[in-house]
Amino acid sequence: MNALELRNKKNVGIDSSLHSKNRSARAFRSKKEEKRYWILLISLIAMGVLFSYGLLVYNNPVPVDSPSFIPVVRRRMDALIAMIIAAVCHSLSTVTFQSITNNRIITPSLLGFESLYSTIHTSTIFFFGAGALISFSGTGPFLFQVVMMVLMSLVLYGWLLSGKYGNLQLMLLVGIVIGTGLSSVSTFMRKLLAPSEFDILQARLFGSVNNADPDYFPIVIPMVIIVALLLLANAKKLNVVALGKDVSTSFGVKHQSSIIYTLILVSVLMSISTALVGPLTFYGFLVATLSYQAAPTYDHRYIFPMALAIGFLILTGAYFLMYHVFNAQGVVSVIIEMFGGIIFLIVILRKRSL
Repeated sequence: MNALELRNKKNVGIDSSLHSKNRSARAFRSKKEEKRYWILLISLIAMGVLFSYGLLVYNNPVPVDSPSFIPVVRRRMDALIAMIIAAVCHSLSTVTFQSITNNRIITPSLLGFESLYSTIHTSTIFFFGAGALISFSGTGPFLFQVVMMVLMSLVLYGWLLSGKYGNLQLMLLVGIVIGTGLSSVSTFMRKLLAPSEFDILQARLFGSVNNADPDYFPIVIPMVIIVALLLLANAKKLNVVALGKDVSTSFGVKHQSSIIYTLILVSVLMSISTALVGPLTFYGFLVATLSYQAAPTYDHRYIFPMALAIGFLILTGAYFLMYHVFNAQGVVSVIIEMFGGIIFLIVILRKRSL
């Protein structure tokens, strides 16, 4: 072996050792990316807190030294708590749902939560009148809606994900068919309503944090916290499940049972959010898409916090700007859904596939 071959062999050995030293199983590819992630996360949280403070105290008609100042802030606090609940539910559920389905286009709304919510309220006013819909409030009706949505999801999971022919894509297809059918039935009933009844119904079907009843918070908040903690605790396993059935099985993860368990948690979050504030179809998709761009990592332990921060910032920022800058209080959810739909179309056109 001549000197040139020895030198080349030595250089190859040095390069391979350098590459092995640079290889890492960390969540981020470099320290620079990790630093950028934390700076962005802290900045988003700070902006969300700033908008929250603005929603509570800005343009308050009562002076700060007045005894009525605190009651006004408390009323605004109810809307802020509803925003936090909606942000937690949609951000965590959408990111989780896209990970287990290995598809960043679809959202949990495909399972028919919003269609069932619409059908429940439409059938109530159609069969029992406007008075029944107005009185259809309180802890009992709220829990009834949540239970019905979760039961519908459990039927889908138990029927289409268990057994010999369990298939996740088939479950999504059946969910779309059921949601479309329920939407058609509720649309038909709405066309037969009187104009006054239709106006009352539309106010219920319009997604807004103002729909949230503070009396539900003692029930909703513990449920959301428990489910969110369960999802966060399941983040490492979700990293493996997102790699697919074959890879996760080779790592010793029970793929089918893990997916069913995760989908149950997702259905609980989506049911709570839909029953509390109403339908928000593209909000979760908007949050998830922005989170993937802001957090350059596969690790859900870092994607989840980024999604929570972005989801909270979108709601607080949109409500603050529409309420106090543009004076357009009734179009906040419309604006959010419009931007979410535009982002959805952009992603579809870029990927050119579902």
